Amino acid sequence: MNVALVKPTTDHALGELFAAARARLPGSGPVAEVRQSAFDNFGRLGLPHRRIEEWKYTDLRALLREIAPLAPAPDQADLARAAKAVKSLGIDSTQKLVLVDGVFAPQLSDVTALEAGVHLRTLREVLEDGGNKVRADLLQTSVASDAMISLNAALATDGVVIDVAEGAALAKPIHIVHVATDSGTSLVTRSLLKLGKGARVTFVESFVAAEGAKSYQTHDSVVIWISDEAELQHVRLMEDALDSANISTGIFTIGAKAKLNTFNLTNGGNISRYQGFITFAGEGSELTTNGVNLLGARRHGDTTLVVDHAVPHCSSREVFRSVLDDRAHSVFQGRIIVRPDAQKTDGKMMTRALLLSDEAEADNKPELEIFADDVTCGHGATVGALDESLLFYLRARGLPEKEAQALLIAAFVGEAIESIVDDNLRDFAVAAAERWLATRG
Repeated sequence: MNVALVKPTTDHALGELFAAARARLPGSGPVAEVRQSAFDNFGRLGLPHRRIEEWKYTDLRALLREIAPLAPAPDQADLARAAKAVKSLGIDSTQKLVLVDGVFAPQLSDVTALEAGVHLRTLREVLEDGGNKVRADLLQTSVASDAMISLNAALATDGVVIDVAEGAALAKPIHIVHVATDSGTSLVTRSLLKLGKGARVTFVESFVAAEGAKSYQTHDSVVIWISDEAELQHVRLMEDALDSANISTGIFTIGAKAKLNTFNLTNGGNISRYQGFITFAGEGSELTTNGVNLLGARRHGDTTLVVDHAVPHCSSREVFRSVLDDRAHSVFQGRIIVRPDAQKTDGKMMTRALLLSDEAEADNKPELEIFADDVTCGHGATVGALDESLLFYLRARGLPEKEAQALLIAAFVGEAIESIVDDNLRDFAVAAAERWLATRG
């Protein structure tokens, strides 16, 4: 009997996409070999589906019915629309680095205004120069079993490579702005950030759509190294077009006596997944990670975090909130791994979901994998509706129902948003939440 293996049509479409895109992807020789190896790895794995435990709630074979071709390089009209989208963000006093349709746009970026101690190159520039280190980092073998990371490595068109000098304390946040101007295309980007010993940095990522952009797909990865005694405040704000898809990955490695504070807000997109892989590589470090999903209609938002305590004497705190209306679906998967030698680990996570509709759905899956004895770890999860007694209390004092609900929702997500250290960024996150509340029927 002859047995033929049949792949889903989306996998075939991706194969055709890679073949068509190879000529325009930066890098040749060893870089092209790395890309081919990454795509071969993706070919073996295929698009993630519900039979893969880590993706059981986000079946991309069902949710992404077709794969869009890579977006063309932006022209002057696209750049003008992108400039308006960047301006409308309203986040001032940052060092902006703008990627338009997956291509770095120096004319929209603050290249000449970067602070001392910040060294910037584009990913395209480094790959075309044949940088061995970046080639090695392209695959990220520590999480090579993830199909979407391999796909991103194979198809990344551009990004930024940032080195922050030892001891540098930046006054302004570094801000990568991803802007989509085209419709029905894919934006595939990869960026790398390295903090030198003792550096202090605030790093922001924004995802927005220019006027008229719709039905696009974003596939982004950011790889971050935090050296010993360094501190990073990381804020990610996803406000893509409401009919778009965004599959993004953050890969963090934390040195000794370092601090990482992350916050992720999902307030857009029709299908989204943000997956974070965070590894403690040095003792005495601290992690605080918070997130908020604000979803309505039939939108699907997935936040998946894997925190790997590979060394002793480190602590992690995870706080996640989701607010769901209509038939929205929110997913939170949090895994804490404590390795055999990681004694004195202190890891905790808490996730809460607020359902504003009987048809909304929240899936929370906290996991602990503990292989050491002297640890303190725990998790909790709750799902519920707005407190009717509190609503009655507010309405009895003259507030309309929607305003009363908005106050309670703002208080619910406030604990996570308050973790943002930078006042301007915290205010922006609050404003984004208020915009979502204002759009509710």
